[in-house]
Amino acid sequence: MNTESCSLHGAHAKDTTASDCVWKLRRYGRFLPDGTNVTCAWKIFESSESAGQLELNILGSGHLLVSQGQELMEGFSLLNAQSFLKIQHKSDSLLFNITMKGESRLIRLQFDGSSRSEAAEVCRKAVERLQDYVPVQEHLTTSTSAAPSDPAEPGPSTQQQAPEDAPQAAPAVAMGPLSIKHLSQYFLGKRELSLPMAYHQCTLPSGDLEALLRVCLLDSGFPAFVEEVEKKMKELMQE
Repeated sequence: MNTESCSLHGAHAKDTTASDCVWKLRRYGRFLPDGTNVTCAWKIFESSESAGQLELNILGSGHLLVSQGQELMEGFSLLNAQSFLKIQHKSDSLLFNITMKGESRLIRLQFDGSSRSEAAEVCRKAVERLQDYVPVQEHLTTSTSAAPSDPAEPGPSTQQQAPEDAPQAAPAVAMGPLSIKHLSQYFLGKRELSLPMAYHQCTLPSGDLEALLRVCLLDSGFPAFVEEVEKKMKELMQE
């Protein structure tokens, strides 16, 4: 069972941080509020033939993606991640605590494997890659820890109670996966959608962005390029 793959790029082939790596996941969970700001619950997605294979992809560019089939579940840059991201490692699972603009949320990934030990080894390799960008803490457990609270343990139920160390309130984020069609509708102003916080992060320095914008506006072919992009996005909306 192949649960990991990495592809290297050109002159950087000896540099592991320049490769794209993909790991298969068994489960992906989001920690969601119930609207009362009192209790929260985990929303769990599982790999299946009908829904598709869950995958963690860390690109050579430093971007982290979680997808299921053709749908994007999570996506953000790991560059300067220490300013907004904390990660805990426990056996075959990773817990991400993401804090942006004063708001925090949790996601958990459980890795796939033919056995629990193989899944834990796959997770360890993913940790090694993540540590190129951000420290990963080992989760210390005791005999009195509440194992049933871990969303990586239960069966196929999609709603689980929050673990003891989870926050009592979390910001509302877009429910469910974001497809290319829905994203195209959003960027064209055709759909009311509240994007997850990861989409509000810009990794390009403001000075570089302004310079890039000036170059684009001075390029006589830029308007035609914008029209072509809009045309292609409208085609994606029809898929």
